[in-house]
Amino acid sequence: MDLDLGQVRAFVVTADRLHFGQAAAELYLTQQALSKRVARLEDALGRKLFDRTGHGVELTDAGRRFLDPARELVRAGEAAVAAARHEERPLRVSVWGHMFLPLRTVREVVARDPDLDIELSLRPGFPAALAGLRDGEIDFALGRAHVLDEPWPAGVTRRLVRLEPVKAVMSTAAALAGATALSPEELRAARLWFPAPRAKVEFLRAFTERFDVPGEFGGINLGLDPFLAHLADHPELFSLLCGDVEVPGGSGLSEIPVAGPAPLYAWHAIWRTGEQHAVLPRLLAAFAAAAAAESWLDYDPDRHWLPEADQAALPGA
Repeated sequence: MDLDLGQVRAFVVTADRLHFGQAAAELYLTQQALSKRVARLEDALGRKLFDRTGHGVELTDAGRRFLDPARELVRAGEAAVAAARHEERPLRVSVWGHMFLPLRTVREVVARDPDLDIELSLRPGFPAALAGLRDGEIDFALGRAHVLDEPWPAGVTRRLVRLEPVKAVMSTAAALAGATALSPEELRAARLWFPAPRAKVEFLRAFTERFDVPGEFGGINLGLDPFLAHLADHPELFSLLCGDVEVPGGSGLSEIPVAGPAPLYAWHAIWRTGEQHAVLPRLLAAFAAAAAAESWLDYDPDRHWLPEADQAALPGA
């Protein structure tokens, strides 16, 4: 059947707002015109998409099933118009990450192709990055894609792009601070701390559970400097950071490699499946070149540890 893109867009915006008045204002329509578009779409589909209640509007089961494909249809229409008009804009790239942002990875990749036309932004977390892709606000994102409480979105592609060794960071006054290397079992003598709820730092949670390391989670992540200062003031604590994160000299902290096995922190790239932006293939090629040159995807089960979800994302798994 033929679908009217204007009607589909009216449905998507209304589904996002769950308010006909707000959706009409966003689309520069009268509320009556918006209601007519949605009603015509419902007639064409033979299904009711919204339940109007005295307190507002809610999606029906059919509306919930239709929403993700409808978003893809609207995006495809926008891409078709842009292609016909030869519109060019930067690839919108975003990053997120509790381990103090993978911007350094983006810098290393872009250095291999300095003419990449990209526009960078930050996202507060993985759900926000997925929402940005869904809403067309960004085209590509880099961070740690953790296990979802629902099936992986059909319209989003995920690729493992880097496995980064982590190090233990602790006060120079800590009992373990003089070690040249520490195994996960040896770290049981201290307490792993990170200023975020346990549910939001699943890599650290998995590490503490796998190796029976005491953990202390909670509070607010205010950035790297306050994080390091807290560790320097509390010798009973340690934390894990990606190996490339710089700890300033004179900070009262020791950095100690973790091995036997060495935990690896996985960075993932995500983008809309079928994304047609001309810069995307070049960016992915630059990631692949960096991974090959820097051994970013090297994994040996006898020497390394990865959470099970990350093992499933390994090339060839």
